[in-house]
Amino acid sequence: MRKKNIMKPDFEKQALIPVIVQDYRTRQVLMLAYTNEEAYEKMLATGETWFYSRSRQKLWHKGEESGHFQHIKGMKLDCDSDTLLVFVEQIGAACHTGAYSCFFNDVQAFDDTDIFAALEDQIADRKANPKEKSYTNYLLDQGIDKVLKKVGEESAEVIIASKNPDKEELLGEVDDLLYHLFVLLNQRDITLEEVRSKAKERHQIQGNKKEFHTRTAD
Repeated sequence: MRKKNIMKPDFEKQALIPVIVQDYRTRQVLMLAYTNEEAYEKMLATGETWFYSRSRQKLWHKGEESGHFQHIKGMKLDCDSDTLLVFVEQIGAACHTGAYSCFFNDVQAFDDTDIFAALEDQIADRKANPKEKSYTNYLLDQGIDKVLKKVGEESAEVIIASKNPDKEELLGEVDDLLYHLFVLLNQRDITLEEVRSKAKERHQIQGNKKEFHTRTAD
């Protein structure tokens, strides 16, 4: 994984820097840990997260004992180069309690669910574990022609609803269309991450910089 590093955490400022770990797909915050220069170098070399345990006073490789490894997809430094943000593909649970994220105790309730990632996962789960009377399983069983027919019907419904003043009706029809599009993506083995990557490629979205001028029709 090792690539030429232009920026690096400022370990001269502080020997241990905090590491915020996020799910690369959903952007859900999974955990907070600390790393030193040696652990950081191991992250670059292995493509997996390594940290420094302040209580045990030693390096630890996330997942070495549990099998819940974190495969690094990307890293970012903050403006002072003393905090690291790591995007990972989480295998299993990030928290030692068995929870997917360490952040599950509500102080002030807030739903940070990525509904589209959750919908993608639910459709995949229905395919792997069919449920009786599941509409998703009905569509999957009928095959792609049925799914395509529903996408066409729902597209028409969105057009009709767009001509009416009822915003809630339009929102409902858009939701129906999106659901059937997700079923179609599943049928064609296209992931949400691939859709996001294509959107970034076509719209040239880089960080906070957005340039919407790359579509052929523009």
